[in-house]
Amino acid sequence: MRLNQLTVIEARAGLKAKKFSVVELATACLVQIKAVDKKLHAFLTLNDRILDQAKKLDQSGDDGRPLWGIPFAIKDNFLTEGLRTTASAKVLDNFVPQYSATVYKKLIEAGALCLGKTNMDAWAHGSSTETSDYGSTLNPWNTKYLPGGSSGGSAAAVAADMCLFGIGSETAGSVRQPAAWCGVTGFKPTYGRVSRYGVVAMASSTDSPGPLTKTVADAALITKIIAGHDVYDATTSPRPVEINPNSLQGENLKGKIIALPKEYLIGEASGLILEAVKVFESAGAQVKPVTLMDPQFTIAVYTIIQRCEVSSNLARYDGIRFGHDRSSFSYEAKNRSLLGAFSLSTGYFDQYYKKAQQVRTMIIDEFDRLFKQFDFYLAPISPGPALPLGASKTSAMFGELQDVLVEPSSIAGLTGLSVPCGIISGLPIGLQITGAQFDEQKILQVGHWYQQQTKWHLEKPKL
Repeated sequence: MRLNQLTVIEARAGLKAKKFSVVELATACLVQIKAVDKKLHAFLTLNDRILDQAKKLDQSGDDGRPLWGIPFAIKDNFLTEGLRTTASAKVLDNFVPQYSATVYKKLIEAGALCLGKTNMDAWAHGSSTETSDYGSTLNPWNTKYLPGGSSGGSAAAVAADMCLFGIGSETAGSVRQPAAWCGVTGFKPTYGRVSRYGVVAMASSTDSPGPLTKTVADAALITKIIAGHDVYDATTSPRPVEINPNSLQGENLKGKIIALPKEYLIGEASGLILEAVKVFESAGAQVKPVTLMDPQFTIAVYTIIQRCEVSSNLARYDGIRFGHDRSSFSYEAKNRSLLGAFSLSTGYFDQYYKKAQQVRTMIIDEFDRLFKQFDFYLAPISPGPALPLGASKTSAMFGELQDVLVEPSSIAGLTGLSVPCGIISGLPIGLQITGAQFDEQKILQVGHWYQQQTKWHLEKPKL
């Protein structure tokens, strides 16, 4: 196994034992990037100082920080002081931030090294990475297919072993869906568990930063580091972070009551989800079919709320304070802004936005009732595997349709995990394990248990 193929936990153990240096670890990732990224286009900007930073760590010695010497990639909507941040939009083509996002700052303080910024749907508007103003990222499993989005660059970078872990952000599936399509682990913490400060805002009431990793154990470690209250983000929760990466082992599924929403078993992925259900039942868990609101209703709710918040957030990009003027906006950004402005306008606010928020409350209340009876629920992440290149360009609602099974949990601010659970036609499928708000430790324990019973997360694309 090459160094760039290691998990975060394996790499930290190797660095502590001095089996290799930080420079060697970073170099292995850079060599892989040079070898495959011309084909995949996962990175937009590379950190040209990383080897110097790695040398300094080697010279000073391992100081015990949890991510000391670990190379990672971060989605290009996280502000990184001194390193270009574009959100994959030409409006910010030459923007270099003067401060860093809280998530990025915490990772650097934990000893991690940033390899660079990864491609995404422009402004995070999409679920394919095809709306990037810099061209699409390709799926490492088959370059004729999409990697998903909007965190497609980070997911592809992890799947192709160009980094040890990646950071993405999710508004309605943008961590979990590309994780599923690229065959890696993607974790969406509870809304407000991880700070949005310094993240280019898309839909402020659902945006949730989260890790893309090779294992659930790595996801737990990264989430522990980036989670917590932030004085710069009033939406972060003051609740203590009860995530313990060292206590994932020993999860006992016997007696757990798991919900299986019948309305979510759509598409060709559902067969593999039912196979995963058998794994849980074999451990003594009770998996019970339940009836929930048809997730198709969430498409309308999410679309209206998201467009309205996009309209508000993109209004700041007027070309006066920073960035280019609005003539640089792509079609998707203009389309979403106009739809949002219309929905918020006098005479239509009550008809659209207010009604969408009322249905959102119904969705939240339904999940509250569900989790009083069940520990968590299982479902597909997407109806099927990755779709071919160009698929998003022929469907105005591509993202909403592909994220239909994770949109309800995002709207409700729940804790959600995507883990590989099988392969269809050479492309990976993701299992959704979703729990109540602030149930991060439980969901991570369950996901880790599942990966201990199966080997799907060990499957790799043949680049």
